[in-house]
Amino acid sequence: MAKPTKIIDLFCGTGGFSKGFENAVDGDYRVVLGVDIRRDSVATFGANHNDALALCEDVRGVDWEGMRERLDLKRGELGVVIGGPPCQGFSSLRPHRSSNVDDPRNDLFLSFVACVESFRPCTFVMENVVGLATHNGGRDITAIEEAFGRIGYVCDWKILNAAHYGVPQRRERLIMIGTQRGASFAWPEPTHASDHTTIGYRDHSRMLRPESRGLFAETISLEHAVSVMDAIGDLPTVAPGAEAAEYDRPAETDFQRARRGRCKRLTWHDATAHGEHMMEIIRHSGPNISYVPKHLVTSGFSSCYSRLAADEPSVTITVNFVHPASNRCIHPVADRALTPREGARLQSFDDSFRFVGSRTQIVKQIGNAVPPLLGSVLADAIAPIAAS
Repeated sequence: MAKPTKIIDLFCGTGGFSKGFENAVDGDYRVVLGVDIRRDSVATFGANHNDALALCEDVRGVDWEGMRERLDLKRGELGVVIGGPPCQGFSSLRPHRSSNVDDPRNDLFLSFVACVESFRPCTFVMENVVGLATHNGGRDITAIEEAFGRIGYVCDWKILNAAHYGVPQRRERLIMIGTQRGASFAWPEPTHASDHTTIGYRDHSRMLRPESRGLFAETISLEHAVSVMDAIGDLPTVAPGAEAAEYDRPAETDFQRARRGRCKRLTWHDATAHGEHMMEIIRHSGPNISYVPKHLVTSGFSSCYSRLAADEPSVTITVNFVHPASNRCIHPVADRALTPREGARLQSFDDSFRFVGSRTQIVKQIGNAVPPLLGSVLADAIAPIAAS
């Protein structure tokens, strides 16, 4: 029997990205290490990856050679390094900086490089914001590719929309995949179509979207993008300030059934208690802030105090999605903001996923996470080379 493909998850947060790898249809992935500086996030990671080392530490302080010995892994035995370095780490990139782990100039991204250099995995997958493609005139992403090139990895990157892969959220991300020279893989083709396209980029070959491959919902059998109510419509009705701990109706969609799995009890389905002034705003809310009478709100972006569309994927979930003043996060039907469980559903977390921490911390964990379902899609795509 083949050994499972071992994974390290850097900047792991809740571990949603690596949980997606473990849930992948193709390949047999096992997470051995997760690293993050946020203690509550590491606790959540550990609660969902029982066999992995959950390390609460700044990645810049990790001795990767020592860690390789601690994990009892020879160079080349690791299958994949995954992670999303926080974007503020890119501001200090320089094309010719050393990737040596002892270099005091290392920043967050270069620690990712140092980890890859030490473990020599078959491949790595890096997730980040779309703005990385054009940041600093495109010089930063070129510097990233050059840094990995110097340690023997060939990089390719694409911009995609999670809604085109079954996630009920229009979450646009840049994905970079690096392989050791000579290895090749196929980028995953979109499985779902919607009227909302991913943000444009001058080089259309960098875009993974239905129309970029000649795929149109009218002519081929792409599934329609999973909508907000496709994702959360089976959850109990709760009023502001109330909560529910049990399902009260059957799942109606494949997405709902998949997220429930064998779960019998519901967690974190508790709604924010809104004051009367906010309730008046919510009762007027629509697709954008202009639906709210001007005397009720004095400022805000166009998407603030706005209601999600029931029959479309949600906008990108943020770390403040339980507060109506944040980016569009008012329930499509109920007069309240989303509950943490509804936010987790829109991020494609299974209901069995355990969140650890205060409600405030957990909401941030959910908003910051890489959707597990997107992780599964990428895991399937690299499975042939990750286990080689």
